[in-house]
Amino acid sequence: MANLNMPAGVTVLERGWLSSNNIAIAGRDQCALIDSGYCTHSDQTLLLVDSALQGRPLDLLLNTHLHSDHVGGNAALQAHYPEMQTLIPPGHAQYVAAWDTERLSYQPTGQNCPQFRFDATLQPGSELYLGDLLWQVHAAPGHDSHSVILFEPQSRTLVSADALWERGFGVVFPELDGDDAFHEVAQTLDVIEALQPALVIPGHGAPFTDVGAALLRARQRLAGFVADPARHRQHAAKVMLKFKLLELQSVSMLALLAWAEATPYVAKLVAHAEHSLAQALDLLVQDLVRAGAATLQGRQLHNA
Repeated sequence: MANLNMPAGVTVLERGWLSSNNIAIAGRDQCALIDSGYCTHSDQTLLLVDSALQGRPLDLLLNTHLHSDHVGGNAALQAHYPEMQTLIPPGHAQYVAAWDTERLSYQPTGQNCPQFRFDATLQPGSELYLGDLLWQVHAAPGHDSHSVILFEPQSRTLVSADALWERGFGVVFPELDGDDAFHEVAQTLDVIEALQPALVIPGHGAPFTDVGAALLRARQRLAGFVADPARHRQHAAKVMLKFKLLELQSVSMLALLAWAEATPYVAKLVAHAEHSLAQALDLLVQDLVRAGAATLQGRQLHNA
């Protein structure tokens, strides 16, 4: 990856969309990692982190939020680096301690995440050293009610997680639970704009510097969702289906229907009064195929 004026010691491990990006930060006395990817990529994550840190031990793991694509490698990293400390946002810490997979969203979304521990919480409004630089922790609700973003003011580098991508932001999951969270997305975009980052390292996709254009696109996308919440629900359903397809790579329509029936978020999102769940799922699959995100051969769906 091109340097893009990264702060000293920072290496971005850009991953595919099943896993979040990982940000390795090496300093004189400490090595840290932000987010750990999805569980099926854990072996690759360990190799990438070891290479980025040039064999040095990992001392600190931070998670921007607790979605499975950002914490799925936690358990593997904790086993590989037994002295490593793990910091998570405070909002769902009690559910990690109790390992409540329903409250942590893994069961409702039909996603997998091996159980992990945490040592402390990542409090919004605090500062902490990652490598040799002091980073600020900011609350970033919207995509996830308890997400945080990290900002290094000297280089004006922002680790934005899923609050801002170059072309959008993550699904607003609290909206799917019936909460009014679109305004939180807007407030988080305002926080990002006020920080005036020169470089953004997103949770997915390549780092970018044209932050003004990204914010404009994000606000336009948000306005479309506010005007038509059904559009956001349809988008969320396609994202969740594509995520599962990225994990499985190939699945029969019968097995996909069984997964949808057993996955509350998906069943709720694709169900329509005028269609059965199977019919609604077929329509969703057709949308993915038309978009070039999947191929259908007979009744077997393949990732594309």
